[in-house]
Amino acid sequence: MESARRSVAVLLAGGIGARAGLGMPKQFAELHGRTILEHALAALHDHPGIDGVLVVMAQGYVDAARVVATPYPRVLDVIEGGAERSDSTVAALQWLASHDLRDADVLVHDAARPLVSPRIISDCLAALETRSAVGVAVRSSDTILRADSDGRVVDVPPRAELWRAQTPQGFRAGVLQRAYDVALADPAFVATDDCSVVLRYLPDVAVHVVEGEDRNMKVTGPLDLAIAERLLTDGS
Repeated sequence: MESARRSVAVLLAGGIGARAGLGMPKQFAELHGRTILEHALAALHDHPGIDGVLVVMAQGYVDAARVVATPYPRVLDVIEGGAERSDSTVAALQWLASHDLRDADVLVHDAARPLVSPRIISDCLAALETRSAVGVAVRSSDTILRADSDGRVVDVPPRAELWRAQTPQGFRAGVLQRAYDVALADPAFVATDDCSVVLRYLPDVAVHVVEGEDRNMKVTGPLDLAIAERLLTDGS
């Protein structure tokens, strides 16, 4: 890919997937003849706009992930993640910095979303040509309630303003690194995703939405596995 910046995908597979009830990280559960990890890896690896993929794996499973990654020549490395999702992102940023990729465009994707489409990846890469931070999301079809600790409804936000976050999330690597530098200096720092880190700690950086797809689902439990298997079988 001819570009002033390289495009690197970071595949986060650091969780153990306890809610899936599989007795192993859900990344190694099979869907349609391949592991969840391999489906997600292949989607990123095979996209013509991605120059390389860095896999961040759960502790104790790095060697198993290396076996899965062997047929994919554009896998840059398989490294060990941390206890929290944010720890795995930080590990990836440290790896990128040590390999002269501080200026890369980075797509951070959860391995638990094995059905990400080429269109979503392309739209994220295109958005990063003019943006510094983007998040994939789909409009909420449900009314969302906000309740207090006693279960009382305190707000009903307008549905037109509500989106359900997905991945990948895309960044200029230097922007994401700056956000984490500030965040890690905050003793109260808690993060669920990388866009929220940029949004909170770099308020001058706008995070723009890239339209996602319902098919880009997150596999969390046995029902999700069954739905994902059916989607792959039907090709829908």
